Amino acid sequence: MSSNKDIIKKIKKIEIKSNTLANDVFSGNYNTFFKGNGMEFEDIREYYYGDNVKDIDWNVTARQNKAYIKKYIEERELSIFLIIDLSNSNSYGSKKEIISEIGAMLAFSSIKNNDKVGAMFFTEKVEKFIPSKKGRKHVFSIIENIVNFKGKNSGTNIKDALKYFYNIQKKKSIVFLISDFLDENYNNEIKMVSYKHDLILIRVLEKNARKIPKGFIYNFSDLETEEEILVDCTDKEIDLTSNKRLPSQNVINVFTDEDYVKALKLFFKKRKKIRR
Repeated sequence: MSSNKDIIKKIKKIEIKSNTLANDVFSGNYNTFFKGNGMEFEDIREYYYGDNVKDIDWNVTARQNKAYIKKYIEERELSIFLIIDLSNSNSYGSKKEIISEIGAMLAFSSIKNNDKVGAMFFTEKVEKFIPSKKGRKHVFSIIENIVNFKGKNSGTNIKDALKYFYNIQKKKSIVFLISDFLDENYNNEIKMVSYKHDLILIRVLEKNARKIPKGFIYNFSDLETEEEILVDCTDKEIDLTSNKRLPSQNVINVFTDEDYVKALKLFFKKRKKIRR
């Protein structure tokens, strides 16, 4: 069992690496990658000639017998949220390490821009919800929770995790869902959360999880259910990286045997061009 000293040492190590990664991935200013985060409701006032009719609040207008519009202000403060899958298939070896480093990098980046960051850890159930806050101490708490996480359950339920987040997080956020996405029936929830929030999917896969070669019948053991699974690949290989449920424009594929910084940099570089 790790002592507090070992845990603090590990978190410090992650912090140093994460700060370097944040500078590398975002070139020192991640805010530029999330332009147009949205407008925030401020007040209602009477309609004046020249105002945009799209901003008319028809409910208030009907009650007052006079046209009123919703007044908005540009959101200056970003809210970052990490939804992290820590089921059995993600909770060991290099996968857990990479998930910890990516989560830490995103969390520490928020400090530099004085933004709020929150986190939610899930397996087949939501195991922990950490509301959005600012500050170094808060970020350390999030990283410590990732490093020391021991779930009560072993499976994965992305659908219920996204539903829970959608219902509890009212403020529009930039949401990073970090998982291997080895689950089913969550495409509607992906769309639902994407409609309300800016959802980015980071898929972390083992180095041997790209393809199952053809020519054999394989016997696999499910890490979460311990169920024995037979996969027939005698006639064709199976591409494990394809997932039609995921919106490709918002997916970052990370493999444990590759430099994941390159994958992150490439994604945000493309994103920056699109948002110009």
